[in-house]
Amino acid sequence: MSSFDNDNAWATGHETSTRTDFSKVLVVARSPINRIVVAKIVERAGLKPIAEPPETAEKALRMQAPGTVVLDGGPDNRDCDALMAGIAAARTAGRHVPAVILLSNRVGTPESLDLPGVVDAVVAKPITPECLQPVIDRLATLGRG
Repeated sequence: MSSFDNDNAWATGHETSTRTDFSKVLVVARSPINRIVVAKIVERAGLKPIAEPPETAEKALRMQAPGTVVLDGGPDNRDCDALMAGIAAARTAGRHVPAVILLSNRVGTPESLDLPGVVDAVVAKPITPECLQPVIDRLATLGRG
């Protein structure tokens, strides 16, 4: 049993799932089209997508406890700032949280985009299965590790 099983980063007095489900991937995007595209790529990877807009993503994260989260940063990488702030706080507190992939209009690493500690991988748009699926596979495998 991993330490995340007992220390859910989102346990803040709300009902939460207590076990991380590495077969689930939370897909967060303002654009319904981007949610559908990314969800299909997640399905191709053999995982179960949970697609949500940024406004409802934190509740889905608490309730579903996915092993990976894919965030569409939008035009300026700011669309999911509220969710990223919660993830950053959980990581700072030493809690285990899901692996995070940011879909970005800018090319770079989490460090070069000033996202260290929050984002584990950056995938540049346009979103294609050839670019995103290997990253999802790698992070899901590491999480199960």
